[in-house]
Amino acid sequence: MFFSQAGARPRMWEASPSEHKKWVEVFKACDEENKGCLSRENFKVAVVMLFGYKPSKIEADAVMSSVDPNTSGILLKEFLDIVRKKKEAQLYWNEIRHIFTAFDRHYRGYLTLEDFKKAFKQVAPKLSERIILEVFRWRRELPHCPG
Repeated sequence: MFFSQAGARPRMWEASPSEHKKWVEVFKACDEENKGCLSRENFKVAVVMLFGYKPSKIEADAVMSSVDPNTSGILLKEFLDIVRKKKEAQLYWNEIRHIFTAFDRHYRGYLTLEDFKKAFKQVAPKLSERIILEVFRWRRELPHCPG
């Protein structure tokens, strides 16, 4: 699925029953005291188990600030929602990476105007060269794009 189909934003994604079960098992494994919620540190362990990285302080702060202050941590329902959103974002960025790789035919890590033109000829053959050039110029003005 490409940007036009995805609406250039993450879409709702539904976990398979086995994946959902895995998330619940991780939650239970990390809920060491069987309180029915995860502390900040337990949440970090759960993210490592599911995604293979330790969340930054900023990410952990953002998650903890969104938790109901009347509870002593992240409830299962909240945890499942957080994990689903992280999985959606992960799939979205994988899709973007896949599209970029398809456009980057010479594996340089950046796109030239010729790469852009060839890609657009395949996916939007009726698009005028003027518009392709405008999009390319706009892209080059974004931060982190090679000059």
